Amino acid sequence: MRCVLIIDDNPAVGEALSLALSLRDIRPLVALTPEEGLATLARERVDVVIQDMNFTADTTSGEEGATLFKAIRGRHTDLPVILLTAWTHLEAAVELVKAGAADYLAKPWDDVKLLATVENLLELSETTREVTRARNERRRRRETLESKYDLDGLVFASEAMSRTVELACQVARSDVPVLITGPNGAGKERIAAIVHANSPVRRGPFVAVNCGALPGELIEAELFGADAGAYTGANKAREGRFELADGGTLFLDEIGNLPLPGQMKLLRVLETGQFERLGSGRTRQAKVRVISATNADLKAMIAAGTFREDLYYRLNVIDVNLPPLSERCDDILPLAEFFLDGKAELSEDAREALLAHAWPGNVRELKNAMARAALLAGGSRIEPSHLNLPMPAAATNRNLDEPSRESVEAALATAGGVISRAASNLGLSRQALYRRMERYGLAV
Repeated sequence: MRCVLIIDDNPAVGEALSLALSLRDIRPLVALTPEEGLATLARERVDVVIQDMNFTADTTSGEEGATLFKAIRGRHTDLPVILLTAWTHLEAAVELVKAGAADYLAKPWDDVKLLATVENLLELSETTREVTRARNERRRRRETLESKYDLDGLVFASEAMSRTVELACQVARSDVPVLITGPNGAGKERIAAIVHANSPVRRGPFVAVNCGALPGELIEAELFGADAGAYTGANKAREGRFELADGGTLFLDEIGNLPLPGQMKLLRVLETGQFERLGSGRTRQAKVRVISATNADLKAMIAAGTFREDLYYRLNVIDVNLPPLSERCDDILPLAEFFLDGKAELSEDAREALLAHAWPGNVRELKNAMARAALLAGGSRIEPSHLNLPMPAAATNRNLDEPSRESVEAALATAGGVISRAASNLGLSRQALYRRMERYGLAV
């Protein structure tokens, strides 16, 4: 049950607030002194505190309230605190709001406003607690992964990335082929490196080849090698990537670009470990762990006759999917800070701009954006202008996601000041409504 602690030396105040809160199915707790209030916080789970500013009959300075607030803030950083104040020390309450208090209400208070404020803070407290719980759970999962596996310095914080990394580490210890799927620039080679680093062949070489970066006529020579004279310009014999990766891992990026003759040879290597160099009849042997990756729809390519179905099932024993950066927003800011490497600091507006961008180029685009921004900022704080990102689609059309001040005020009035109801009526999230209230100068 939701719980509010009332700290006030006047028993009548505690009784009046307790009655009002009980009618809203909120459990009230009352403490008559700061010491009693702090002791209650130490033993009870409290969602919101309502505290007086003075506890001594001959004191009106508000200093006692300030001391209590600082003590609460020091022990319970995220706990919302509402200050009850008389006009004589309103300025002190305002200073405490700037220091982190949730709100202040003058005595005698307005029950409607007080209850609306409490409801909003209870909702915010629940959301904050859930976010904190989820963040701590993700941190614990990451720490567990780091203690069991070599993550190769990978930076991530999202649940989606945790699942991907966990699966990659689990399948690494087998010798079956792994297919990594995901968009360009998302970091498929980093996942392949993690699979290799935790595999039985981790002491062997890790050889990567981008099948999409080579002309079709050279891919076979690149993979399997070529004898002298096998093609124009082949003046001497050369080893292929399979030979170079013998005893280790071969990472085939953009496997969908491999031409059909190369696919046939690759299938044979996967099945027997045997291959011939281009222009040679001599059969060679290599023991290689193959990891492949693609951003293409291989099933559609099979239907079109451009990718062999038998090769697909040979490569796709384990499918590790890497989501786009837009689906793992919790990774954006940690990655941005990592790429900046202390060269510059992100402003709050820049952080919001990073989170609002869709990142079609994924991690690669983010890395380039950070390098450019650090250069343009010249070592100072990075602002949205330094990022040079396009405006979000919602911001280009005010009618889609920009209710007017009048609409916001009307929604708040209809909802009795309860943020969640007003946000729902406007079709916004609570966070989006809070931002618009701040923009329009409306009290929370």
